[in-house]
Amino acid sequence: MADVLTQAQIDEMLKNVAMGADPVVTAKEETVVKEYDFRAPKKFTREQLKILDSIFENYARLLSSYLTGLLRLYCSVSLVNIEEQRYSEFNNALPDYVMMGMVDMGIINDEVSETDIIIQVSNAITYTMIDRLLGGKGEYRDVNRDFTEIEITIMSDIMAALSNLLKEPWMSHIELEPRLIGIETNSRVVQTIGHEDTVIIVALEVEVNGVKSIISVCVPAINLDEIMGKFIPRYTGSRKKTDKGRETERRDNILNGISTTDLEIKAVLDEINLDLYEVLTLQVNDVIPLNKNIASNITIKVGDRVWCDGKMGTYNNKKAVMIDNFIEN
Repeated sequence: MADVLTQAQIDEMLKNVAMGADPVVTAKEETVVKEYDFRAPKKFTREQLKILDSIFENYARLLSSYLTGLLRLYCSVSLVNIEEQRYSEFNNALPDYVMMGMVDMGIINDEVSETDIIIQVSNAITYTMIDRLLGGKGEYRDVNRDFTEIEITIMSDIMAALSNLLKEPWMSHIELEPRLIGIETNSRVVQTIGHEDTVIIVALEVEVNGVKSIISVCVPAINLDEIMGKFIPRYTGSRKKTDKGRETERRDNILNGISTTDLEIKAVLDEINLDLYEVLTLQVNDVIPLNKNIASNITIKVGDRVWCDGKMGTYNNKKAVMIDNFIEN
């Protein structure tokens, strides 16, 4: 009852009226009103968005490993944003020609409706990957045209892999078998999601070979809300992350993603220190004595890490090293 006048205030007002003065009323501070769009109410709590953050952070790591192995170029992927909006806002922001994968989430739960999502790879990332896979350096040239059949075929394989990678991050919450339904290069004809439907847009920033752009995952909010309602309790005995079979599958997925990555291997005879004067005065036929015995093994490095040692020799008329021992680090 903070708005009720005190007796002293009432007496002061009566006194002013009796004297012919206007009563003085202190104005309240103006209330700040925050706008709220009732046409697109927020459907997800902060806790639910934190779960989605965790899922797609994991997905970003898997995506980074997969693309690095596929392109043989280091590829960085990070989660930028998760946002609720109407599908029309997302769709209208897309260019005329797009690379969109239509994906069936394949939820293994009869109580959950069939859920189709969209994975949209920006044209900058798409053309960079295509250039690399067709033998180029992985460079992006801005092209305003529809995709060719060859380009769509290449991207179909990549989109299928991107779809399959969704399985592991969701595994501790709900079982699914995602699969690619098809590729669409014209976003205006996509009918799987209504234009006024609310969707969750997950933005993943991809950087490869100096090209930085976005891969978006678009999930209908009504389906996602239904899926999250069926989430498995995180730490039940049958669903623990430490489950041996799942850990093995996770390890195999990571190894498959990086197994084709190029590594530099060096056979090092020895390493010695020379001062600058000695280096500058080196001439042809000079002899640099090493600290190793002629019968000593030489060191083999993978990158900058000592991996094993072995003996120098020849094989098929080429210099070679026969491995003797692996060195524990």
